Amino acid sequence: MPELPAARSLVVVVDDDPSIRRALARLLHSASLDVESFGSAGELLARDGLLRPACLVIDVHLPDMNGISLLRQLVAAEPGLPVVIITGDQDPELGRQALQQGAAAVLVKPLDEERLLDEIRRALATR
Repeated sequence: MPELPAARSLVVVVDDDPSIRRALARLLHSASLDVESFGSAGELLARDGLLRPACLVIDVHLPDMNGISLLRQLVAAEPGLPVVIITGDQDPELGRQALQQGAAAVLVKPLDEERLLDEIRRALATR
């Protein structure tokens, strides 16, 4: 398994389920990554101060905005920003759409933790 970079990197998680946010934060902290979590797209977009994530993990189903729309907005503002989309849907069209909009990967819940970490490692290696 490839090693994570020595410097800590910020991963932003956007998911409306608090238990998923907590679980992902624990997992990412255990991999020596810094994590900031948000319960909605609006919370992320309204955050005051500089937020320079190395990677984002975004759920498709958010209460205020579709995760694909948020992906599109973030990638338009910062081309090449690594975003991993997570979803409970098994819809292959949704996955294709996310990848076309710039997602680095699309993972279906329940998440395979090692696969998620591998995708984040790949995304961080491109930054």
